[in-house]
Amino acid sequence: MRPLLMKGHERPLTFLRFNRDGDLLFSCAKDHHPTVWYADNGERIGTYNGHNGAVWCCDVTRDSSTLVTGSADATVKLWDVASGRCLYTFDMKVPVKSTEFSVGENLLLITTDPFMGAPSQIHVKRRAKNVEDQEDDTLLTIKGPQGRINRAVWGPLNKTIISAGEDGVVRMWDAETGELLEQREAHEKAISSLALSPDGSHFITASADKSAKLFDTRSLEVLKTYQAEARVNAAAISPLLDHVVLGGGQEAQNVTTTSSRAGKFEAKFFHKIFEEELGGVKGHFGPINALAFCPDGRGFASGGEDGYVRMHHFDPQYFTMKA
Repeated sequence: MRPLLMKGHERPLTFLRFNRDGDLLFSCAKDHHPTVWYADNGERIGTYNGHNGAVWCCDVTRDSSTLVTGSADATVKLWDVASGRCLYTFDMKVPVKSTEFSVGENLLLITTDPFMGAPSQIHVKRRAKNVEDQEDDTLLTIKGPQGRINRAVWGPLNKTIISAGEDGVVRMWDAETGELLEQREAHEKAISSLALSPDGSHFITASADKSAKLFDTRSLEVLKTYQAEARVNAAAISPLLDHVVLGGGQEAQNVTTTSSRAGKFEAKFFHKIFEEELGGVKGHFGPINALAFCPDGRGFASGGEDGYVRMHHFDPQYFTMKA
């Protein structure tokens, strides 16, 4: 399996997202410029220019027409995917860590960092069908914990919001009232990322406590635990096989003191049900910060502290591999 090395960012990667068809890959990094690539050959199509801070997250509509990005410059921007034109800017006043379209794409979920004594917050905004009608009004604001919320996603049918962050707790909120419905002390250290399964029935968390955990979306019950050898920064669930992939490694500030082997910078595959490690994919020269499976499950992308995106298309042997 020979990866495509995609160099388009000057700073560490923060987030990766495929479009629904799997032909486009969107990457976010600390260099202010979200980028779009062809997933099959790694060619860079273009960048979305307008942010003045690290871009932490993005999402794309099902028809691949509109991109949303959230940045440390305290803005959320809507973009025309094809032209790269900024369609609308939400001024959030504080740094943004996560953003996502709802099912139906008429709502936006946004999380903001703790700032000037205020706690982290979750915001729900309406997305207009026509960008000319877009307004900046907020439908719901939820005051979160004092620590940073690193990721929030919509629960089934947009009825709930699931968040996770620095305190290691997974929380479920009512998406209409903002009421806290459930919380689970999931990890001993910070949760760095959270990713839903393709059908939304379960999700995986990645944590600095060297583990990733699989949860039921409706009950927040812990279903499985995957133990790693170093901090886990990102995790993703295969849409095709019973596999999950974990990525991370030694903390970024300590990287210069170790080789890539000692730093544990591999993407590690585990059997989703049996929790067994199946193998690893080497390549990055620093911690892996972002992971995403292709929607058809026939490949995955990783983004590292080294500024590279690596696109992997699986060999035929992968699909016949026995756990």
